[in-house]
Order: sequence, then C-alpha cells, then structure tokens
Amino acid sequence: MDLGDCYRLLGLRSGAAFADIKASYRRLAQQYHPDINPGDHKAKDKFIAVTEAYKMLLQVIPPEEIAQQSTQSASSGYEKPPVQPTQQPPSLLEIEQQLKWKTYDQLQQFLKEKRVPQAIALVEALAQRLPEDSEVRQWQALIYQIWGRALIAQKQILKAKIYLNKALKTDPNNKTLLFEVQQDFQRLEQIS
Repeated sequence: MDLGDCYRLLGLRSGAAFADIKASYRRLAQQYHPDINPGDHKAKDKFIAVTEAYKMLLQVIPPEEIAQQSTQSASSGYEKPPVQPTQQPPSLLEIEQQLKWKTYDQLQQFLKEKRVPQAIALVEALAQRLPEDSEVRQWQALIYQIWGRALIAQKQILKAKIYLNKALKTDPNNKTLLFEVQQDFQRLEQIS
C-alpha cells in the first residue's frame, strides 16, 4: 500500500493535514469497528485497512505537526479532556459516619421540636447500626435522660425511673450523667 492509497482509504486528498487524517480515521474506525458490526467480515477488513493506512500516514507526518495539532486541539477544547481517574466509592466507614452526623442533625431537630419519642426511636436505630460507637451511646443516654425528666414533669414516676435507669445502663462510665441522674432520682423521691 502506497501513501496515495492510504489517503484514498481515509477519503482524503494527498498531503492532508494531520487533523483531517485523525478526524477521518476516527469516523471510519467507528463506522467499521468489529464491535459495531459483529460477524461482518467486509467491515472488519475495512477496519483493518483503515487502521493500517492511518498508522502508515502517522509515520510520514512530521512529529512537530502531530505535537502542534495535539496542543491546539487540547487548548481549543476540540478534543476530549484527559480522562480523570475514577473516584473510589466511599468506604463503609465513611458512609456510616455520614449517616451518624445526619442522624445527629435530625436528633437536634427533634429535640428542638420537643419530639423526644421520635428522637428515642431514631437514636435507638442508630445505636443498633453502630453498636460500638461511644458518641452514639452518649447521645442515646442523654435522650433517655431528657425523656426521663419530661416524664418527671408529667408526674409519670415509674416511666421516668425506667428511662433514667436506661440512661445509666447505656453510658455507665459517664460521671457527669451519673451525677445528673442521681439528682433526677432525688427529685423523684421528693415528688412521691
């Protein structure tokens, strides 16, 4: 195959610029690619011929023209930008941390709206999901204490004791919580 045949196969005039050669090759390669034309032997042969012609023309084109065209097309936005490495999906730990902090925000909202039973349900679900997380246990204990105090205000003594005890069992090493719950129990004794 001579150079004239290479240009003809790509549908170009002899001496065409590298940008035209490249564009024509891409168009024809896509048209005759075996994946696009499975089982079509004529398309496969045409694809091979077009690829060989393109490779042969690349050997005779001055490297400066190829480099110049690549620089121009990259700066003009003519060509696709280089493929960025794909970002790894977040790890399970990252997902759980996102879940934890979104849940924390929702807990804060429930507490502001005085929707403590909903906050209890939410924090208990989170504690089941993250049973080893000490912060979640602290949140859970605190919400139990808040609900116990609300029950004291409603004079529901037995339920208040249950939730105050739950608070202590949930976070037994929290000395501040222990001190506050002891004060809550003293309030209960004064009421009853």
